[in-house]
Amino acid sequence: MSHDRVRAQLLEALDAQRRHILAAIEGLDDAQLRTPALPSGWSPIGLVRHVTLGCERYWFHTVMAGEPLDYWPVGDAALDEGRPADWRVEPDESTDAVVQEYRDAIARSDRILAALPLDAAPRMPDPDWPEAAFGDLGAVLLHVLVDTATHAGHLDAARELLDGRQHLVL
Repeated sequence: MSHDRVRAQLLEALDAQRRHILAAIEGLDDAQLRTPALPSGWSPIGLVRHVTLGCERYWFHTVMAGEPLDYWPVGDAALDEGRPADWRVEPDESTDAVVQEYRDAIARSDRILAALPLDAAPRMPDPDWPEAAFGDLGAVLLHVLVDTATHAGHLDAARELLDGRQHLVL
């Protein structure tokens, strides 16, 4: 299979999972978006913040494109309740704005991805991971795809608990 075909399949799958994230929260009101549905305590809007900062911006904007990490929130144990700070949405933040930030991050990521071949090396490699683990865009893209798909499934479970809507009935 050609690199172009593999690249197209990875990008199509990532786009489908991004749409799944957005569809999973569609129709939820502000209170539901902020309501933790699972014992771990994260809210649907907190998960959207995480996929914005911890997936799209971190891996594509920072690791692959070399953009600064100046957007990362400072951790606050009292506010974050054991989760990384990239899950936090302040009570006075608009949930619509958080969703728009996700859409904007996707648009920026797509521009970055369009300009890079699958074998492109990261411009700012993640210091916490072995270089071989994320040595090129293909590895980073696969990592973000799996993470986004996992979180889309998390949102399906949360959504069913919040209002009974099921994404996939088995």
